[in-house]
Amino acid sequence: MTDTRTPEPWPARTARLQVRPCTPADVVAMWEWRRLPEVNRWLGAAPDTQDAFRERYLDPERLASLYIVELLPDAEGTAPTPIGDIMVRRGDGWAQLEVDARAKGVEAELGWVLDPAHTGHGYATEAIRAVIDVCFGALGLRRVHAGCFADNEPSWRLMERLGMRREEFSRKTALHRSGEWLDGMNYGLLAEEWPTAR
Repeated sequence: MTDTRTPEPWPARTARLQVRPCTPADVVAMWEWRRLPEVNRWLGAAPDTQDAFRERYLDPERLASLYIVELLPDAEGTAPTPIGDIMVRRGDGWAQLEVDARAKGVEAELGWVLDPAHTGHGYATEAIRAVIDVCFGALGLRRVHAGCFADNEPSWRLMERLGMRREEFSRKTALHRSGEWLDGMNYGLLAEEWPTAR
């Protein structure tokens, strides 16, 4: 009998990295890079203790949308090194009532965090590219989107490097934890815009 199930798309692998589903044990590693001021200044939530962080990220629904980026080892027998995390939050597209069933689960919001000790090597671009390949390939999504504060230049530059289209630049629409209202940017990409072979 032939197995007709769709193969599990994770881990997604590149020449240097793998992206795999997050486990409860990964939350400790995530805390190490997400607690850094230069990282958490751009995050939507920045719990200030490891216990509060663990409580937030061990929520089963939140954990299910997180993936760990690992640097593959040079030598066999060595474990991969966690260097970041990626959110893939699947959701529905907007639709009129008569066709809303066709819009269920067809897109995903993406988000990412990379340990600053590993920036400047193209790892974030490589990892997000692999995730988009999975989104438009094995997951069969029609659209991905991501947003950031306009002041978070590395984030929006990454989106532009990936070929994502700037769909919105909003003036002072996001209240930062500093108390300042900041500009926001939103980017999107359709499956038909994504090159399948690079």
